[in-house]
Amino acid sequence: MEQRYCQSCGMPMGDADEMYSTNQDGTKNEDYCIYCYADGKFTSEMTMDEMIEGCIQYYIQDKPGATEEEARKMMKEFFPKLKRWQVA
Repeated sequence: MEQRYCQSCGMPMGDADEMYSTNQDGTKNEDYCIYCYADGKFTSEMTMDEMIEGCIQYYIQDKPGATEEEARKMMKEFFPKLKRWQVA
């Protein structure tokens, strides 16, 4: 199965339903994680750069030996591909 990533923060969401957010009508939303989206709206308004800065610490925890600069560079390449950050 293809790995699914939150289309806001880039977090891997896996197969478990508990990581998926909800739409306004209570149905499951498979695009966003529970931390970024709930009840049909984003949990916080921020820019892509603000999201990246907030996610760096989690990337470093998940990838021992990674530096802030490496994390920031990777996210600046990956995040523009995510649904939330694509320019319409």
